[in-house]
Amino acid sequence: MQEVYEDFRIALGAVRVNKLRAFLTILGVVIGVITVMLMVAFIVGIQSQVEQSIEAFGTRTIFIHKFNPGIRLAHASSEERQRPPLTAEDAISMSEYCPSVEVAVPITRLPPLRTGNVVRYRDQELYTAEVQGTLPAYERISSVDIGQGRFFSDSENQHRQQVCVIGYFVADKLFGNQDAPGKELQINNKDFTIIGVLAKQENLFAGEDSSGGMNGTIFIPFGTLEKIYPQQEVNWILAEARPGAVNRAIDEITELLRRRRAVPVDKPDNFAISTPESMQQDVKRITFGIFMLMISIASVALLVGGIGVMNIMLVSVTERTREIGIRKAIGARRSNITWQFLTEAMVLTGLGGVIGIALGWGLSLLLKTILPTYVPLWAPLTGLGVSVGVGLFFGLWPAIKAARLDPVEALRYE
Repeated sequence: MQEVYEDFRIALGAVRVNKLRAFLTILGVVIGVITVMLMVAFIVGIQSQVEQSIEAFGTRTIFIHKFNPGIRLAHASSEERQRPPLTAEDAISMSEYCPSVEVAVPITRLPPLRTGNVVRYRDQELYTAEVQGTLPAYERISSVDIGQGRFFSDSENQHRQQVCVIGYFVADKLFGNQDAPGKELQINNKDFTIIGVLAKQENLFAGEDSSGGMNGTIFIPFGTLEKIYPQQEVNWILAEARPGAVNRAIDEITELLRRRRAVPVDKPDNFAISTPESMQQDVKRITFGIFMLMISIASVALLVGGIGVMNIMLVSVTERTREIGIRKAIGARRSNITWQFLTEAMVLTGLGGVIGIALGWGLSLLLKTILPTYVPLWAPLTGLGVSVGVGLFFGLWPAIKAARLDPVEALRYE
């Protein structure tokens, strides 16, 4: 134990003597550990947030899309663009003719004007990206949380009344601490009465105070949207399967839509169906790809840092040749010399790891205002372990070289 303490003390002394050289040596390790920390924080955070967002819809929810869902790196294919749009009648037919489906609702997003959908209250003006028309059953399927008032009713939808439920961000910006239900506002110059306000929700990329997600969304009855914008297409359909009947419901919806959309027997579906589970798998595949990319970047930085450590340790062996000879002459074994230089290499990279962990953790906290970051306990432990491992691997050859020096030749070295 005394020998380990002595090796550690000598290693710290060597770092203190050559502070600048030590910092430049471990810079690659610092960058690599920062990359690992940020990558883990982002991936764990985004997976957690996406899973929470998807699970809010429940395990029995089924999403029906015109286009294939998922993150795209290119435009939709020509086959997808030629697909006929989904309709409100499709959703009604699912509710009526699919025994395993409890209810299905169409959702239509109102396309924003060039500057966004304009929302006005008296002399205040707000540009919000999301205005959606849907049916009252949406509240049940999506488990939407109402903070004030209520969601619209079947009667309001059937009579195409101009009522709306606004997101927390919209209410906060236009009304502050006042109660919004009962007040009137304009959406793209159309008068609407507010009947409900959604509870504040944490958004995927910008926290609770963001205008993104539900916070900046305004819901209006589907019948009302059809009255004002009769040419607007349905963007997707949300269906809820009966307990234990998700797979049967998907089969029934598929058969119904193929029949309604006149898809030939030998042709693939011209629509897409997904579930929370399949969407979670898509997220995991995407984040795994990001993980592998970031690992490769971090590996390059750690490799550069490791080579730097090896080179500086080889220089250190040359500079301290006489010291090594004296230690051998007074009885130091090869193993003592080996561990001395290995300890020095691991202390160097370990310090780089600690600096990288601190900076990576700090940056992840700063990014938390705009990105869903979360640093699990194992991330800094892994970062420290990897950095010490780099020192052990790349310090091995210089340590062995130092241990093999002939004591007589070493004492003659000037």
